[in-house]
Amino acid sequence: MVLLAALLASALYLVRQSYDARRLFTELDRAQSAARQLETEYERLKAERQAQATPLRVEKTAREKLQMRTATPAVTQYVEWAAPASAAALLAPAASAAPEGTR
Repeated sequence: MVLLAALLASALYLVRQSYDARRLFTELDRAQSAARQLETEYERLKAERQAQATPLRVEKTAREKLQMRTATPAVTQYVEWAAPASAAALLAPAASAAPEGTR
């Protein structure tokens, strides 16, 4: 009787383990399929983003939606930086105090 009970318990345990293994394998297969779908979608979105960022499209959008125009010398303003008088006065003594060979 004890052997029969052990055999029955062992058989039930084996059936349960087989069921769990099949269930886990099915979940793994579904997860891998979802990962492949996400990877495909990611590649599609990358290609779409690259197509949207072409220089011609960016320029067209800048002209139409942002009302931008090309920079020309007629509309370009050049700014030169000039040191303030106090900064020039501070730099002059330092330059005269430098040793002869470093000038």
